[in-house]
Amino acid sequence: MKATTILLLTALSSIMMLSCQPKDELAEKKKELKSLKKEVSEKREKILELEKEIAAADPEFAKVNRKEQLITAIPVKKDRFVHYVEVSGSVTSDRNVVISSENMGVIQSIRKKEGDLVRRGETVISQDTELLQKQLDQLETQYELASTMFEKQSNLWDKNIGTEVQYLEAKNNKENLETQIENVKTQIAKSKVRAPFSGSVEKIFVKEGEMAQPGAPLFRIVSLEDMFVEADLSERHIGSFKQGDMVTIHFPSIDETIDVKLTSVGKVIDEQNRTFSVEAKLPRVDFQVKPNLLAILKLKDYEKPDASIVPNKLIQKDNQGEFVYVIEENGEHHYAKKVHIERGITYKNETIVYNGLNGHELIVDQGFREVIDGSKVKIVDNIL
Repeated sequence: MKATTILLLTALSSIMMLSCQPKDELAEKKKELKSLKKEVSEKREKILELEKEIAAADPEFAKVNRKEQLITAIPVKKDRFVHYVEVSGSVTSDRNVVISSENMGVIQSIRKKEGDLVRRGETVISQDTELLQKQLDQLETQYELASTMFEKQSNLWDKNIGTEVQYLEAKNNKENLETQIENVKTQIAKSKVRAPFSGSVEKIFVKEGEMAQPGAPLFRIVSLEDMFVEADLSERHIGSFKQGDMVTIHFPSIDETIDVKLTSVGKVIDEQNRTFSVEAKLPRVDFQVKPNLLAILKLKDYEKPDASIVPNKLIQKDNQGEFVYVIEENGEHHYAKKVHIERGITYKNETIVYNGLNGHELIVDQGFREVIDGSKVKIVDNIL
């Protein structure tokens, strides 16, 4: 302890001298002060460690050198303990699709812009149909002739004039032209690209005047009504959750939180990352939620209504297991007593204790690393 006092006086002396030095030496003095403080701290830790080791081996030394160790104490918390699994997920929509062109044609008009809301069946993009219209006009002209020829051939066939082959050829020609006309009309109708469901136009991939090929993406549409949050849980949580369990979802980007029920729990383990998926359908909310928005899911997997709870940092370990220091009163004095415990799971820096504590003890808080079993202690409000 004398060594500690000498080092502390040396540090204080250096601080006093510092105020008298020229300002251009200030940085050097600060550096020296930092070094001295570090040296004092290391020496103090070494002294305490040696005192503990000697006291444990020599009871007489412990009695002679026993002084009241300043500590703070807190009661063992007796309360409901709940453990949650927290996992990152994201907002997803089953109706998040890219609409592609079914025809080849020049983009004639784009009637919506990105971010616009559309109703089901509403036209978003129109393609030029001039070539298709000319093809339709030509087919309709051919169809008129084919219809006339079929009608005449049919009349002749009814009078047993002409051959069956002539009749069937006229009929087949007429029917083929009918099919071609319907196909072209369908292509013309598909040149008006419509929204397959109500939602929001998230992205438009083309510009007016560009040539769109069959299969080329035109725009992305997302439904804002059928959205859910999806996350992946480790396989070690199999059996911990089921459909209908409550889940708290927090959206950190917009600082909003909602409580919903799990709507789906995956039955298959992903062989790549050893996880299974969980989903929770989002209800209507009064804030804006978009696909791919980050979400934090908090799912309860353990609860004990009347548990003994201690701060995780106060639990230490020796060769017999884990322990905490509790306060024992003997007359006018207080002593630290090492009590071995059986700990449970930890959540938010708090640990449930299954055995060893009854929930009515005071345990050493500040100063818990400076005491040993049997140390005389003095309880104060705070240790500076």
